[in-house]
Amino acid sequence: MPWQENSERRLRVNYTKYALKDNEELKSLLASSDDLFVVACNKCFKEFETVNEPDCDTFVQLASEQGRKITGTVKVDFLCNKLLTEKKLKDVIPEGTKNVAVISCGLGIQTVAELEEVPVLAAANTLNYTGNHGMALTEKTCGACAQCYLNITGGICPVVDCSKGLLNGQCGGAKDGKCEVDPKKDCAWEKIYQRLEKQGRQKEFLEEPVQLRDYSKVDVKAISEYVKKIRDIRLSGYNGGVHPEENKELAESFPLKKFPEPETVVIPLSMHVGKPAVPIVKEGDTVKLGQKIAEADGFVSSNIHSSVSGTVVAVEPRKHPNRGEVMSIVIRSDGKNTPDESVRPNKPLEELSPEEIVEIVKEKGITGMGGAGFPTFIKLKPGKPIDTVLLNGCECEPYLTADHRVLLEYADDVIYGLKAIMKAVDAPKGIIVIEDNKPDAIALLQSRTENLDNIEVQTVRTKYPQGAEKTLIKNVLKRLVPSGGLPADVGTVVDNVSTAVAISDAIQKGMPLVERAVSVTGEHIANPGNFMVKIGTSVKTLIDYCGGIAGEDVTVKMGGPMMGFPLTDEDVPVIKGTNGIIAIDIDHTKEEECIKCGRCVDVCPMELAPLNFAKYVKEGNAQALLDNHIRDCFECGCCQYICSSKIPLVERIRTGKKMIMEVK
Repeated sequence: MPWQENSERRLRVNYTKYALKDNEELKSLLASSDDLFVVACNKCFKEFETVNEPDCDTFVQLASEQGRKITGTVKVDFLCNKLLTEKKLKDVIPEGTKNVAVISCGLGIQTVAELEEVPVLAAANTLNYTGNHGMALTEKTCGACAQCYLNITGGICPVVDCSKGLLNGQCGGAKDGKCEVDPKKDCAWEKIYQRLEKQGRQKEFLEEPVQLRDYSKVDVKAISEYVKKIRDIRLSGYNGGVHPEENKELAESFPLKKFPEPETVVIPLSMHVGKPAVPIVKEGDTVKLGQKIAEADGFVSSNIHSSVSGTVVAVEPRKHPNRGEVMSIVIRSDGKNTPDESVRPNKPLEELSPEEIVEIVKEKGITGMGGAGFPTFIKLKPGKPIDTVLLNGCECEPYLTADHRVLLEYADDVIYGLKAIMKAVDAPKGIIVIEDNKPDAIALLQSRTENLDNIEVQTVRTKYPQGAEKTLIKNVLKRLVPSGGLPADVGTVVDNVSTAVAISDAIQKGMPLVERAVSVTGEHIANPGNFMVKIGTSVKTLIDYCGGIAGEDVTVKMGGPMMGFPLTDEDVPVIKGTNGIIAIDIDHTKEEECIKCGRCVDVCPMELAPLNFAKYVKEGNAQALLDNHIRDCFECGCCQYICSSKIPLVERIRTGKKMIMEVK
């Protein structure tokens, strides 16, 4: 969310700093504490410098001067993110540690206090701290009182966790551990006593004088209003990922329509992950619909077939949607769509062996139709036991509705394709996953699968990027694909619903992947719609058919607004992975310096720190990019969408990936 006013920006920067307690207070703290492990948070909401905060070293030096033993130190970004902090602190704190000193705001201290068994000491005050700014979607808050009580209360804040803000013990009104003011809320003071008892510190608390809260320290009202506003935005039920405006109403009601026959198709030999296919036709050859015109070159590659019948007029480099110019086969259609002799039904599914299914999928050139275009036959040979096939019908990208229409209009083919995938990988169970913004598709698929014991429909919450492979697996199966791993490593295969339909066509009709469902939509498309489009059809032809682009200041993308590629030239072909063409407003917001707000870390579905990637790319530090798992990023764009400073993070990440390839 961009800053609206300079004053608001100053408020966010000025009130999100913490500082070490003064030396006398620290000496008093250290007098009764030894064998300390120090956890320091690198401050957030600041100009993003490449150096760590100096507070940790200052504290360690002071502790050493006081004769205290330091068992170790660790510096952490966004300490309040419990999920990541728990991973970072695991097995880091050595045996013999009797206290953990935390240098952070109140949120970080509370987070560490929840994780550790030993007493956690607050080595910093929270002077000028706003409280929760949306990081980690935590429900913890800080009252910005500039007087941190967490040392006294075992890391549980009585100011905000107690509904009455009591500072000197229970009021006596709790019942069954719940507050009388807010029955849904645990009594903070019961939790405090339990924590202190666990740490053997009850006596220490009773002897500690409690200082009255000084409301003159900061503008608590202004800070509380700010915190509430941010929380209303961030705590909207989405733990990771984002929920952009869907804008699906522009096209979702339009049934799939057969797009008019193109006069000419330009079919690139590179429409998939891996090596480009090798042409097996030449200029002047007559070809038929479904005829193989290029063969896979190696294991990770894919066959390519003609989407029309007609004459090859050129085999030459032509413009590609996102790869510059690539070798392509240009075919002038004769308008007859005469099928090739190879286009004939195969044996019934129950008579096909798993090996035969894989061979059909390979021969017919089927690639993933919801993402990068990975050759599907490779997925069907996982080499590991598979217990569940997930069929992705989420279509979580805004604007796009092609898969929604496929679910409604090709439901039986979706189920047939899923059965074929399950048989190919010997999986006993299949799940069709659909976001809850498609109730009609959910109801239809449930009715079609109600008598199938091994196939079910699962509804998931609408959010982006719900349909990403690893996110889908984690949400539906509660399994975590390891870093650098594949879905097969956790016993599953994931395919798109349109891919399932293509497999159904390949088996039941013998038709290769020569056409696909495409949404043409966006505020600047005069007449949006959903179409079955021949591979190789010009994008410009699609846009013109839909009434052209209305208005100015428009960007055209192939795919959705989050992961789609901007098209600088509309005279490029529809390829196997083209699920949409959108025309939307250009974002003119200017990039600003990173202020380390942490929102990109908050929303990253892969639990990465995208702001660090931008930093390391700027420094040219390829090793740091590798160490921070940049290859696990699948460029969903959540970080860029949420970035307060409008930094083109996806672009920087792509640059970073090129950097590490060059180094290797």
